[in-house]
Amino acid sequence: MKKAVIISALVLLLGALCFGVARRDAKWAGVDETVVEKFATAAGRPPREPLINTDQGDLLLFVFLIAGTVGGFVGGYYYRELFPPKAKAQETRTDV
Repeated sequence: MKKAVIISALVLLLGALCFGVARRDAKWAGVDETVVEKFATAAGRPPREPLINTDQGDLLLFVFLIAGTVGGFVGGYYYRELFPPKAKAQETRTDV
């Protein structure tokens, strides 16, 4: 119990420190902005709007919801194949 409390406190402390560093450097450029955009512009292909813009509203959340639902149904349908039942141990009879 004591170890769990110490480990939890250390994890929370580490998370708070990482959050503090992240808040200090509020603008972090992603890989798309720093690498891909630079090479695409150098190759003569400037950035354009995506075909399906998932940054607006809850569209991305809805897509993940549908994917999770489909995955859940498929996993439920094939549950016995994904997690086969354990073989029953041979019971020995002592009263013969």
